[in-house]
Amino acid sequence: MRRLGDLETEIMHRLWQWNRPTTVREVVDDINLRRPVAYTTVTTVISILFHKGYVVRTREGRVWVYSPAASREAYAAALMEDGLEASDDRPAALVKFVENMSDDEVAALREALRTVRQRPER
Repeated sequence: MRRLGDLETEIMHRLWQWNRPTTVREVVDDINLRRPVAYTTVTTVISILFHKGYVVRTREGRVWVYSPAASREAYAAALMEDGLEASDDRPAALVKFVENMSDDEVAALREALRTVRQRPER
């Protein structure tokens, strides 16, 4: 999975945050509160996100509404997995990753490991 571009990230941030089907107009209007962006530009980028599988769309009347295809956490996990795949030595890459974590992040990682270990085997 490749990292999203700047405008793709802005769009996905809104879709994840709002957690409801959203029109291009709503996204454009919200971005325009902070900086100018053309409706056609957002339409093009959200269409690209759809074709790449990052968003799903359904028709409501005459307009498309968009929702994330996966959670922000699933996206972040896929990026981390890609980062690990870039190394020939996954354990060493994990060590480097953990070395850069804050104490709170390490505690969260420990809790995540406990949670995974407690799950029944599939």
